[in-house]
Amino acid sequence: VVRVSKEQNSYECPLFSKCSLTIDTVIRPDNGCSENAHNLNSQQLAEREVEIVDIASVSRDYWSKVITAPKVDLTTFKSQRTDRGPLLNGWMDSCRPVMTIYKLVIMDAPIWGLGERLEDCLIAVPRALFLACHRMCFAWIDEWYGMTMEQIREMERHTDLLLKKTLKKAAKPGSKHEGKRKSLKDEIAVVGSCT
Repeated sequence: VVRVSKEQNSYECPLFSKCSLTIDTVIRPDNGCSENAHNLNSQQLAEREVEIVDIASVSRDYWSKVITAPKVDLTTFKSQRTDRGPLLNGWMDSCRPVMTIYKLVIMDAPIWGLGERLEDCLIAVPRALFLACHRMCFAWIDEWYGMTMEQIREMERHTDLLLKKTLKKAAKPGSKHEGKRKSLKDEIAVVGSCT
């Protein structure tokens, strides 16, 4: 739902109030070979479009440029702590251990004359975000590998607090950040310094 806030009042955009975006995640210890990781019925299986998002690939689509995640070449990256990498052509079939994160993204925009185009456009955003985030997760493996679940949860809490603080500061009227959107690259730099 798109909301525009003006002083104390909140207005809902009726055009987008019926739109929805749902993302379901399943993680499997395989190389992408699960045919129906989300247990879809036959009708859903017939309608779905499967897209493989290879973290070693370089995406040149519009949304990947907008996200501006740090550029890391995973075809040359090698982890010092785990000896994993580089991710060369065919890495999904040859690397062990490997896991696949199956994402089921459902976009519904029941707007006559605009819905299908809007769905196609907005479905590309999560793809670019997934690619950027999972690339960085692999590139930062030396920072998180070997952490306990307690240490990971503490890092998540710290990162969450930093993000809330950053967003709150950026939203203050009259602040030096007002009207200036930080890039994801700047935000990742802040989050990366937490580890």
